[in-house]
Amino acid sequence: MLKFVLLVLSMTLIVNSWVSIQLSLFLASFVFGLFSLNGFGFSCLGLGLGLDYVGYILILLSFWIMALVVGSSQKVENLKDFDSVFLLVNVFLLLSLVLTFSCLDYLMFYVCFESSLIPTMVLILGWGYQPERIQAGVYMLFYTLFGSLPLLISILSLYSCGGSVTFGLSEVPGCDSGLGMVWYVCSVMAFIVKLPVYLVHLWLPKAHVEAPVAGSMILAGVLLKLGGYGLVRVCPLFIQFATDFSWFWVSVGLLGGIFVSFICLRQTDMKALIAYSSVAHMGLVLCGLSVFSWWGLSGAVSVMVGHGLCSSGLFCLANMVYERLGSRSLLISKGLLSFMPTMALWWFLLSAGNMAAPPTVNLLGEISLILSVVSWALLAMIPVALLSFLSAAYSLYMFSLSQHGKYFSALFSCCSGKVREYLILMLHWLPLNVLVLKGSVLVC
Repeated sequence: MLKFVLLVLSMTLIVNSWVSIQLSLFLASFVFGLFSLNGFGFSCLGLGLGLDYVGYILILLSFWIMALVVGSSQKVENLKDFDSVFLLVNVFLLLSLVLTFSCLDYLMFYVCFESSLIPTMVLILGWGYQPERIQAGVYMLFYTLFGSLPLLISILSLYSCGGSVTFGLSEVPGCDSGLGMVWYVCSVMAFIVKLPVYLVHLWLPKAHVEAPVAGSMILAGVLLKLGGYGLVRVCPLFIQFATDFSWFWVSVGLLGGIFVSFICLRQTDMKALIAYSSVAHMGLVLCGLSVFSWWGLSGAVSVMVGHGLCSSGLFCLANMVYERLGSRSLLISKGLLSFMPTMALWWFLLSAGNMAAPPTVNLLGEISLILSVVSWALLAMIPVALLSFLSAAYSLYMFSLSQHGKYFSALFSCCSGKVREYLILMLHWLPLNVLVLKGSVLVC
């Protein structure tokens, strides 16, 4: 595993060359993809680092999304807007993600988990859009730190009581229900905020709306998956309390997803709509991880990967529209079909992926999640059905409102699309649909 960490570190030496960084990231994702790791046993062990199936698939996603991020941020290089610093920040963000998904003890996991916050903050504050980006950065910082500090205390308590913080060797000593419940809530709250779950999600739309396209893509593509990955690692420590509280997290995930879907249906900002839809999808992931079933875990990983590719592609599309029209408002960017007809195909394909239409990975994951939640409680069938319906509703709302209607009268000319943009969109869409042919890679 150390060779991939050194590979990412070596990229800091070539940040002056935009093309070299892109080629290095695609090469790294290709070489890492050749491992074809499938199974929940740890391998590639060494120096406190190792891989299992969940970590492997998320590191591969990180390499792939970061390569596409650099490709979609061409405007930073064209304007010479501190392009070397921009690449350096992205490489350090990738390094923190690779370390987070491959470390083998809870304390190192916490340090790497928190370190990903700093490059994200720099991206939002340095290359964001409106002056409100400062408020968005502060929101993200305080929400994440407020949730994470109890986790640090929990990990130190775990070492104090059990003598180890290594995955698989740590155990929580038997304690009374009151203390154990507080310990459990302190441990999972950091990941609930990072996922994010409804009620602690307010930082996400602000961060997405103010972030540059690189910040939005990496935030939706990989950073939200840190919450799900953390729950996979921490919940087995508190198996008794986690199973006792399954009903609470499933209720919050399903009802929160429904509420957020209604919020999506009245959004006029493209990026805000896509950001809120992420909260709805992650609510279903939380349900799958809370019921402690094999279907739930496999479905959660599949939806995380599918959502990472689909949501990142939608943010990329929204940025392409913003670069041409200077607005993200659905009221102004109507009728895109009239002057960007070839781009409408990609709007349709990625909107279909967002509503989990076949043959996307999202469908495979959502079927697994629905099976796991409904088999856990038959009554959950009603909110699950409503959530699926609303998911299709807001995806169609976004597609129809942006593509149809009378276009803005002040718009005189517009470039339909460049080869680079079509390539980036295809590289989002292709793995989203091709991975379903080898579903065993995702659903073990």
